[in-house]
Amino acid sequence: MEKTYLGFDCSTQKLKAVQLNDNLETLYQAEVKFDLDFPEYQTNGGVRASEKPNEFYCNPVMWIRALETVLDRLMLQGANFMTVISISGSTQQHGSVYWNKNGIDTLHNLDPDNFLYKQLNEDAFAIKRSPIWMDSSTGKQCKEIEEFVGGKDEMVRITGSKCYERFTGAQIRKIFQEQLDNYNNTERISLISSFLASIFLNKIAPIDHSDGSGMNLLDINTRCWSKKCLDACADNLEEKLGDAIPTDTIIGKIGQFFIQRYSFNPECKIVAFTGDNPSALAGLNINDDCLAFSLGTSDTIMLSLDNRPAFNDDGHILIHPTKKNGFMGLLCFKNAALIRDTFKKAEANNSWEIFSELLQSSSRGNNGYMAAHFLSQEILPNVKGTLRWSILDNFENTGKRAQLIQFPTQQIEIRALIEGQMLNRKIYAMEIGFKFGSKSKILATGGTSNNHTILQVMSDVFNSPVYIQKTPEAACLGAAYRAKYVMYKESAIERGDTYDDYHNYIKNYCDKKHCYIQRVAEPHADSQEIYDPMLVRYRELIKVMMQQQE
Repeated sequence: MEKTYLGFDCSTQKLKAVQLNDNLETLYQAEVKFDLDFPEYQTNGGVRASEKPNEFYCNPVMWIRALETVLDRLMLQGANFMTVISISGSTQQHGSVYWNKNGIDTLHNLDPDNFLYKQLNEDAFAIKRSPIWMDSSTGKQCKEIEEFVGGKDEMVRITGSKCYERFTGAQIRKIFQEQLDNYNNTERISLISSFLASIFLNKIAPIDHSDGSGMNLLDINTRCWSKKCLDACADNLEEKLGDAIPTDTIIGKIGQFFIQRYSFNPECKIVAFTGDNPSALAGLNINDDCLAFSLGTSDTIMLSLDNRPAFNDDGHILIHPTKKNGFMGLLCFKNAALIRDTFKKAEANNSWEIFSELLQSSSRGNNGYMAAHFLSQEILPNVKGTLRWSILDNFENTGKRAQLIQFPTQQIEIRALIEGQMLNRKIYAMEIGFKFGSKSKILATGGTSNNHTILQVMSDVFNSPVYIQKTPEAACLGAAYRAKYVMYKESAIERGDTYDDYHNYIKNYCDKKHCYIQRVAEPHADSQEIYDPMLVRYRELIKVMMQQQE
């Protein structure tokens, strides 16, 4: 019998599914865009804004409906679900779903002759509005949690991240404080990832380690819930969360609803679902000498780590989705594509072609001109504003010279922007634990990764070759890849055989397809000589900005 694998990715704006054959080649793919396909949920960009400031949420029923719709669309294309031997998925991180007793009872007794979303309707949930990662209304709760735990440093030591407003722990505490009756009526709390896995199982699925490490609740050292963090958030929280499990766990067989309604194979296994960033790391299949650099609305850097850094209060350390006892680093930079677009309009006549020509025609190192542009409050570093330096400016003479309002030419402005962004990204990548060396490489993804002039600057600043992956939708592919790998590994263990690690196993398939990665930029021979001193100056420039902000 043919063997196939299903992967799902429920991002902020859409739910996508892909079916792969046993050679990891795409057979079918389909997607549902929330705004377009479900206007009745009144989402904008896949989310709804509350009447209160900084509150964002989704109706969990919308995700259930999207799951049904995407399965229907796969079937219309000819997908045969009887061949699917395993399923996994990924979702936006940090969001949470609150099941009541009625919802869990319904989940156990679904009627295959009725629509899923009509059975698991709003009555299934103690909280009708699931808070998502965009919600930043929990500043008060973050302060309370960190104070209870013993401060920011202790929170970082335990969970790998300081207390963030969008993380699940603070969101749960807010519900505990403001909606106590609804909290008490909550039987189980799921992350969005374990929520979707629960639908496929027809019973509550456990939270996995990798996505669970983005909650400010899991001790990433012991890989168990931290009692101190749980107690800081709410009463009886551990029983509502259940046990957390390794991300490479087979959590059960597919539920009867899907066997009877969609003709899935009764032996089809469900592999733990996880967050979209860990799943993208699995889809990109990077090892320890590679940085995954997503250039988008925000710039994101992901990296694989054998050991967690001794201390890191910038960015996030999560449990690695595919490497046993490993970790992954995650860095987010808010001022990214929108700033690049602003400069394209202001300096390059709103043309990327002109932007690239101006960037290419300027000299590497920019003759000592340097800038940092944070038009909105940045995450890394935590600063807002703009500062331009010429070759004459430095930390020592700050305040003694008139501050530059603009540079002499458009070429200098554009190169200062891009070099400044890349210097900033490299500094934080080093601080979170990436070791640059002769084998280092960058895997660029996202919208800006098609601009080879920007990628050349990236290559020079990082002193590493830059590659692009030809296949998009890394998180969705990562889910399907994990579905296949976990089945392979479990089969080998049952037979008592040795087995490849995830990276080599998946790389072998991708190499056969000749579609893995393509090199697009090489650093110039003098890149390190030019940019290492600039890293030192850039740190000084940021130090000045931080002092000016105080």
